[in-house]
Amino acid sequence: MSKLAAGARPPSGAQWSISAEGHEAVVVEVGGGLRSYRAGGVDYLDGYAEDELAVGGAGQVLAPWPNRIRDGRYTFDGVERQLALTEPTRHNAIHGLVNWAPWRCVAHDTDHVTVEYVLPAQPGYPWTLQLRTRWRVGGDGLGVTHEVVNLGPAPAPFGLAVHPYLRLAGAPVDELSLRLPARTRLQVDDRMLPIAATPVTGGEYDFTEARRIGAQTLDTAFGDVDRGDDGGSAATLTGADGAAVTVWADRAFGWWQVFTADTLPGERRRRAVALEPMTCPPDAFRSGRDLIVLRPGEPWRASWGIRPGAA
Repeated sequence: MSKLAAGARPPSGAQWSISAEGHEAVVVEVGGGLRSYRAGGVDYLDGYAEDELAVGGAGQVLAPWPNRIRDGRYTFDGVERQLALTEPTRHNAIHGLVNWAPWRCVAHDTDHVTVEYVLPAQPGYPWTLQLRTRWRVGGDGLGVTHEVVNLGPAPAPFGLAVHPYLRLAGAPVDELSLRLPARTRLQVDDRMLPIAATPVTGGEYDFTEARRIGAQTLDTAFGDVDRGDDGGSAATLTGADGAAVTVWADRAFGWWQVFTADTLPGERRRRAVALEPMTCPPDAFRSGRDLIVLRPGEPWRASWGIRPGAA
C-alpha cells in the first residue's frame, strides 16, 4: 500500500496501469520502466511501491548502453568521448542515460501503454535519439517492444537492456533453479568489467540445463546463447514446488546478465533474480562487440517479455 500523502507526487512520477485476462502491470514515468507485474493475483516481479524509488535498477530500461563502460571513456568514429562517471566507486559509467529521465505517455488503453523519451545530444554522447517502448499484457503474459530512431545527422553507437527482478511466491534465491541456454560467461575484474570469456560447460556457471542456484552468487554476463527457430532465447526460474516464470527475448538480444541481488539492501538481498536480456556485453562501447550502429532516421526494434510458466 502506498504511503504517499494525498496529492503527493510519486518518486517514479505518473503511473500507468494496464490489465487483461488476469495479467496486470504498472509502468512509470521516471525511466519509462516497469514497477509491477502480476498474473492470476501472483506477483512475478520484485518491483517497488508507489512511494519508493526504483531500487537496484528494478524494472528499468538501460540505454543507450547497458551495464558498464570503463572510465566512461570510449572512441567512436575516430573521436574520443568522455561520459559522466555514474558509478564513481568503480570509476565507470553505468546503465545509460534514460533510466532516471521523464518519459511521456503517447498512447494508453486498457491492456497497453506506450511511452517515449527523446534523449538530447550531450557531452559524452552527442547524438539525439527517440526511444519509444510499448508495454502490453494479455493471456500470453507481458510483452514489450522497443523502437529507437537516431534523429541526428550522424551514425550513433547504441545498446539496450532491461532490468526486471523475478521472484516466485516468496521463495528465496537459494531455492530456485535457473535454466539459461548460454555457452559462455564473462570473467570480470574488481570493477565488474570483462577481461575474458570462458566456456561454461560442466562448470558452476553451466545452466544450460535447469540447476538449483543454491548459495551461488551471480552478477554475470552470459553469451553465445542457444537460439530457438525464431532466433530468440529464454531464461526460466523454477521453484521447488514446480512454479516457474520465464523471460524471453527476440534475436536482437544475444546476451543475458544474471544478478542474484546479493548487494541490494535489507530484505531485498537475494530475494529475487534479475534476468536481463542485453543486446551487447558490458563495455561494448570500447570493445565494439555486438555494438549496434544506428543510422540517421533508420528505426531499430526489439522485443522481450515475461510469462508465467516454463519456456
